[in-house]
Amino acid sequence: MIEISHLGKKFGDAEAVINLNLNLVPGEILGFLGPNGAGKSTTMKMLTGFMNPSSGHVKIFGHDVMSDRIEAQKLIGYLPEGAPAYEEMTTQSYLGFIAEVRGFSGLEKKKRVEEVIVKMSLDKVVHQKIETLSKGFKRRVGLAQAIIHDPIVLILDEPTDGLDPNQKHQVRSLIKSLSKEKIVVISTHILEEVTAVCNRVIIISEGKLLSDCSPHELEKKSAFYGAVSIEFHVDVDLNAVSDALISLSEVDKVQVADGLLTVYPVATAKLYTVLYNFFHQNGMFESKKPTAMYLEKGKLDDVFRQITQGDAA
Repeated sequence: MIEISHLGKKFGDAEAVINLNLNLVPGEILGFLGPNGAGKSTTMKMLTGFMNPSSGHVKIFGHDVMSDRIEAQKLIGYLPEGAPAYEEMTTQSYLGFIAEVRGFSGLEKKKRVEEVIVKMSLDKVVHQKIETLSKGFKRRVGLAQAIIHDPIVLILDEPTDGLDPNQKHQVRSLIKSLSKEKIVVISTHILEEVTAVCNRVIIISEGKLLSDCSPHELEKKSAFYGAVSIEFHVDVDLNAVSDALISLSEVDKVQVADGLLTVYPVATAKLYTVLYNFFHQNGMFESKKPTAMYLEKGKLDDVFRQITQGDAA
């Protein structure tokens, strides 16, 4: 497991990370969220031993990252921000070099390189110099070097940055397939990545841990969670429908905007069935038939702003 205890980092008088406590176990995919300057990259650098903390400690499966750095780093695969690499090397020679650094040689080295080339779909660029690759391919080379030794801990800073939708899907599928016996930490600005990949999410702001829960629990904090959005034909008087809906005991409020009604529940009321029955019983499926009606899962961007800006305020 990863044990993070009272972790802190100062740059002069500025505190980048403040008293961070966190434990992670195999099988967890942690989404690490926070606004720019929140301390995410600094925390990741301390987790991997590339930066010493000002206080506290990190242990990777019992190995202290400061006092037993090499043994701890053997267990880690790391994709840093920007995915730096030796630009003058080809993809194949660079991955071969990384395999050697990780202690592989001969047939095992060849096997490891071939496996990550296939996993990251790098076969078209194996003989190209890294400096000639697109941002997306450079990112995939960075991911390939991070997993080449099959690490038990994978720490990824913006892993899908620069990738197209197909490549993002491929990388997310890879991460999910890796996670059963591994710990994966993903720093990302892409909130959809949290719900697509992660089973746990933390939010930090100004160096402090503000939230630690599952993506579903985070969605439930959204004002939109459990609401129902309804679309109608253009000739329907939305204000009249809104006035009718607000009379229902299960409805807290109704918003009308851009040709859409959004109905919010009282407490834990199950609105979808209530509204379906309401429209049906009032004959509205004939006279004012909705063209679409869907249940809101909750909007992570709203929750993110609420947590981080609320803390700043």
